[in-house]
Amino acid sequence: MDIKLAVSRSGHDKDSVYVIIKEEANLAYLADGKAKPIEKPKKKNVKHMQIIKNLPKEITEVFTQQDFRNEEIKRAIKLYQKHTEIRRK
Repeated sequence: MDIKLAVSRSGHDKDSVYVIIKEEANLAYLADGKAKPIEKPKKKNVKHMQIIKNLPKEITEVFTQQDFRNEEIKRAIKLYQKHTEIRRK
């Protein structure tokens, strides 16, 4: 399964990390597992976000099933934030 994470680059949610659960033309449907669960994803223009490439294997392994679950999304985002925090130090 191809997992994509994205960072919001504009709007009130600037710098928030999301998992892309669906893509259409120039829109992406994003979830963070908390404020924006899978059941009510955030719709965002792809121009206003940056897709994170080259995710560490530990993040992609979080998703065990074909379907996303809110718990897995929260865990993947938390791992990514921890990973980037370590790299900044």
